[in-house]
Amino acid sequence: MTQNIPVQIRVSVGTAAVLGLQKTKLGAIPTTAYLMTYYHGKCVGNCGFCPQARLSNSKTNLLSRVIWPTLPTEAVLVSIASAFSERKIGRVCIQALNYPDAFVDLRAVIKGIKRISAVPVSVSCQPLNRENIVLLKEAGANTLGIALDGVTEEIFAKVKGEVAGGCYRWQRQFQLLEEALSVFGNSNVSTHIIIGLGESERQAVEVIQRCVDMGVMPALFAFTPVRGTALEKKAPPQLAVYRRVQLARHLIVFCKAKTSDMTFDGKGRIQSFGVTSQNLVPIIESGLPFQTSGCPDCNRPYYNEKPSGPIYNYPIQPKKEEIEKIKKQLT
Repeated sequence: MTQNIPVQIRVSVGTAAVLGLQKTKLGAIPTTAYLMTYYHGKCVGNCGFCPQARLSNSKTNLLSRVIWPTLPTEAVLVSIASAFSERKIGRVCIQALNYPDAFVDLRAVIKGIKRISAVPVSVSCQPLNRENIVLLKEAGANTLGIALDGVTEEIFAKVKGEVAGGCYRWQRQFQLLEEALSVFGNSNVSTHIIIGLGESERQAVEVIQRCVDMGVMPALFAFTPVRGTALEKKAPPQLAVYRRVQLARHLIVFCKAKTSDMTFDGKGRIQSFGVTSQNLVPIIESGLPFQTSGCPDCNRPYYNEKPSGPIYNYPIQPKKEEIEKIKKQLT
């Protein structure tokens, strides 16, 4: 396929099942093929929530609570081409650890995919500089995600920056997002925002608004404690908090309201979404704000939760009875 393609690559267990490479019972079928670059060691970053962090004691086949088996790269890419042609998947998303040859590997994998398929490719990584951003674009990546994770400079420093012993810096992340926009264009750059790291709802909504104003698509994640990580004893967010932020994000992304239209109490809790009840109720009842957010065709089944629940991000449209539960959670 290509001479310098990595021999191995990690694949989420759900993706492996969809591609026919492993037999696994699925509660929900992923609509994106999720890959992760293979490295024999840990990431040079030290994000407190991540099993791949430099000082984490978690297993190396974990990302969030999902297992990522290691498989032969060429077999995976051939299976992706077949799955896309059969409309089993609509996109590939490559998660990249930060290690010395990460961008050599990413370039080879992207080019390998594009050589045999027209499937859209998203990359989620820490590009570190403009040169790497351009390299990903030239290799054939369609969209680029650069994670903020924390919603304030203080939280960012504690969970993945200088306080955490990490190599990332808050202001630099925004500079890289701007660089990515200049290379990939508006609507082709995304970021990850983790709810449950100590932020207020107002702080979360404000950074969502900042990203949207830039032209960056914010995707929401619920903090998930994983054994062996620095934050393993921290609790996940309250469902009510997560639901309100999900709804606010939806309104902001789809230009139904702005943060300046919303009201908050003294603790930063959302009191009003800046939309009339007449307009808000149909949006809630659609279930769309509470489904997985991110790139098109991304549903990340059970990335943040067990299939038994509680469900933070619905991988498919919530059922009527689930929407009724969501309504109660919002109050």
